Order: sequence, then C-alpha cells, then structure tokens
Amino acid sequence: MCKRFLGRILASIVVVFGALVFVFCILYLLPGDPVLSILDPATATPEMIENMRKELGLDQPFHIQFGNYFAGILQGDFGTSLVNSDPVLPKILLHFPATLALTLASTIFSAVIGIVLGVLSAIHRNSWIDIVARLVGLFGISMPTFWSGILLILIFSVYLGWFPAMGSDGFMSLILPSLALGFVGAGFIVRMVRNSMLEVIHEHFIVTLRSKGLSEKAVMYRHALRNALIPAITIIGIHIGDLLAGTVIIETVFSRQGIGRVIADAIMARDLPVVQGVIFFSAIVYVVVNLLVDLSYSLVDPRVRRAS
Repeated sequence: MCKRFLGRILASIVVVFGALVFVFCILYLLPGDPVLSILDPATATPEMIENMRKELGLDQPFHIQFGNYFAGILQGDFGTSLVNSDPVLPKILLHFPATLALTLASTIFSAVIGIVLGVLSAIHRNSWIDIVARLVGLFGISMPTFWSGILLILIFSVYLGWFPAMGSDGFMSLILPSLALGFVGAGFIVRMVRNSMLEVIHEHFIVTLRSKGLSEKAVMYRHALRNALIPAITIIGIHIGDLLAGTVIIETVFSRQGIGRVIADAIMARDLPVVQGVIFFSAIVYVVVNLLVDLSYSLVDPRVRRAS
C-alpha cells in the first residue's frame, strides 16, 4: 500500500509539472503583447512599451522566463497581476471558497441522484423507472450547462421567485447553479451505475448470496452496490476536478464570484499571470482530487487493497 501511494504521489508530481510547462508554453505563444493591456496603445510610445517589457521581464528568452516563473512557483509566488499589481495567489485563494462550495454542492446533488437512479434503473430494468432514469441521464449529458442555468433562472427566479438569480450570498443563491452543474454529473453517474449494477448482479457471488437465503435488499444494496461503486467513484472524482477547473460558464451566468470569474476577467484583460496562476492552481487541485479518488478504491473494494 505504501509503495502504491508513493508511486501515485510521484506520478502526480510529474503531471503537475507537465501542466505547468504546457500552460506556460501556450500563453507564451499567444499572439499579442500583454504590455498593451496595461498601457494605452494610443498614447504609449515605443520607449514606454520597451521599458515596461523590461520591467516585467518579457524581453527575456523563453527559458529564462520559465526558469524565473518556476522558481517563483516553488516559493509560493504565482506572479503579479498586470492590471492592478496584486499578487495572484492571494487573489485565487480569496475566490476559491466560493467555487469549492459550488463544486461540493453540485457533486452531492449529482452523486445522490445519479447513484439512486442508477441502482433503481438496474433493479427495475426495462420498467418505467428505468425509462425515467435513462431520460434523466440523457438530459444531464446532453443539456449544456449555460442553457440549463438560464432555464433554471427563468423558472425558479423569474416566474416563481423562489431563489435569487444572481450573486453568491448565502445558501439560497447556491441552489440553482449547483443544480445546473449537478445535472451533468448525474447524467454520467446514472449510466455508469446502471451498467455496473447490471454486470455485477449476474456475477456468481450474487447467485451464491441469494442461494444462502439473503434478502434481495441485502444482496443489492450491501454487496452488489459496493462492487459497482468503483466506476461511480471514478466519475465523481473526474466530475469534482472538472467543476473546480471549469466553473467559468456557470459563475458567469449566475454572476458568482469564484475562480471561474477570475480567469474569465483575466482573459478579457489579457492578464497572463492571473490566467497562468488559475490554470496551474486548478491543475494541482484536479491532480490531488484524482489522487484521493484513486486511493479511495482500496477502502471501497477489498480486492484492490489485497492486490496493492
């Protein structure tokens, strides 16, 4: 178990470093000059532009710029905003709790709905329950988040007035965006749990448990579901990482203050240090979440623990 854990840690470090190199290269090769987002192109002279580039270190070769940026990352320095000269990391940490709350709420919703509907769909295969569960899964996978978010605002905010349409103040403002995001994960989880349950309930050990006189409820929920949860845990882990890294659309639709809005504003302003910082921070969170999910397999399935 210890060797497996150390191996996953080393692999995660390699992935994070690769993400850092990839993000830096992409933003380095983008057309345009970030200095022109700070200075007014109509009034800035070539000397002013050149001085600003030297001050920001943008006149250095690629390897020197990357070396300086990597050295700063090792010291916890994600750079400084080109727009307002604020440190990037405190800005990310200030807005991260709002994104984390949205991610956890939508994950809980998608996990509960997805697992319950997936299990019921497998147990009552080809019934009306199965049809409804599969329609919910199809709706969640097919519906874009911005469209479902707009529909939720129209129905529950504009027409019914039950929930606030905008902002990130309080629990009530968290419900609609978490539902919009949760439907996507629920759709994938429903299909994954249904398929896994249908495979497990035809295994030999399920037949043996039934022959020993265990109730159908105990067989399904105590044994079959536990063996079918591994794929669902994988989907949930990927869903959490995707939400933490990709809440730009929903936070924009609902005017929530999170790291999604931070990177959207930074892209519009060509604030490259903020863009680099948010993407790299999201990559770290994504890798950590998937590492925890990978290690949780041994807690759910004893066969994984014995194999490791």
